[in-house]
Amino acid sequence: MRRALVLNSEAARHWLRVSLPQRRAMFADIPQDQPIDWKLTASDVRGAASVYFATFAAVLAFIA
Repeated sequence: MRRALVLNSEAARHWLRVSLPQRRAMFADIPQDQPIDWKLTASDVRGAASVYFATFAAVLAFIA
């Protein structure tokens, strides 16, 4: 069964892959205004440490 209006590539050959958007075509025309900043902040470290200790406490409570 073919759809009347196909917005994506039919070369995918799978019904799920045809329904997904083509990322390359979708984002090709968007210019990148600013470079991405990948710096590690104190908030990131604090969040990772709190998740680590919360998981550690939950595992310890489960074992005990």
